[in-house]
Amino acid sequence: MAESRTILIAGAGIGGLSAAKALADKGFRVVLYEQAERLTEAGAGIQLSPNATRALMALGVAERLAPHVVVPDAVSIRQGASGREIARIPLGTDIAFRYGTPYWTAHRADLQAALLDAVTAHPDIVLKTGMRVDDFAIHAHGATVQLRQGVHGSQERGIVFVAADGLWSPARTRLMQDGPPRYRGRKAWRALLDADHVRDEFREPVIRLWFGKNAHLVHYPVSAGRKINVVAIVDDSAPGDDWSAPGRRDDILKRFSARHWITAARDLINDADTWQTWSLYDRRARRHWGHGAMTLLGDAAHPSLPFMAQGAAMAIEDALTLAQCLSAHGVEPVEALRLYEGLRRRRTARIQRASRMTGRVYHLSGPLAHLRDAVLARMGGEKLRERYDWLYDWRRV
Repeated sequence: MAESRTILIAGAGIGGLSAAKALADKGFRVVLYEQAERLTEAGAGIQLSPNATRALMALGVAERLAPHVVVPDAVSIRQGASGREIARIPLGTDIAFRYGTPYWTAHRADLQAALLDAVTAHPDIVLKTGMRVDDFAIHAHGATVQLRQGVHGSQERGIVFVAADGLWSPARTRLMQDGPPRYRGRKAWRALLDADHVRDEFREPVIRLWFGKNAHLVHYPVSAGRKINVVAIVDDSAPGDDWSAPGRRDDILKRFSARHWITAARDLINDADTWQTWSLYDRRARRHWGHGAMTLLGDAAHPSLPFMAQGAAMAIEDALTLAQCLSAHGVEPVEALRLYEGLRRRRTARIQRASRMTGRVYHLSGPLAHLRDAVLARMGGEKLRERYDWLYDWRRV
């Protein structure tokens, strides 16, 4: 296909793969660059709410992923100290009926594999691994990227350059010069357990969310129920030397002491031999994510904290919106990019704000924690779910 229809994308994560598929489906030729030699995904789970599953259906990858997911029946919100259920939010068939698409939990590697299969099967997508985008230039007829593969350099041109290169995006730094992401005073400890190694009730198709002192715990089954994803979030004033690093089980157990957490929750943490920690960062929302024939997508544009479980969903929504805008305004790609940014800015900024607020609510202590629990219990699961109508009922596809 001619250069006039070529789009260049940096980063083959969930956002980059989704963008490549969405754009190729609209008739563009896509070249996707990934600096890693081979695509691997952290051993972590992911929640795919109805807006995410609707977007995956539009991408044509939901059927590939479906055999590997779990359809949770509910979110069970519990007190960490007593184990008492505060509220239960119905999911399962109820949420699928309300929004028209299901709520899934999955392993991130299974989602990435489904997207990668779709990308590699598409004749108009070229995936180049082991290739880093060192620099880019914007000009009157599009963009040029400077590439590095080992000791060899090269360049390619396209009508648009999309940086989907994550939280620490070099392209964003080069474009905006707005400094590094902001550490938000919390760390996520993640582990993956064999389902047959945990209590029977923890194998149920339920997302369990536990509130405790300066911490919360989330766990749910993934990989068609064969694995249990466990995430422990703790307050931590120091981000550490690395964004992600191995963690010691004894260290996380100290943060979930027997004084403040029931045995069942502590046993789940104790069952995990291998932990990986992530320091949690985000950025302030920006009015624009690009300039000329260049734009950002996913975490490179609007990284958020994980407390709304929307990071992957926002990247996939970005991808579909970008493809729609470029398809509708293909003769004016720069105008199409600004339209895409305008359509996505308000929604993604709201997610960023809501994620910060949700994290604060989860980690309340003392009388405020008791008030939170009383309010949640009084509202009940149906009312709590209705508060997410604005999020889950996204239908721009």
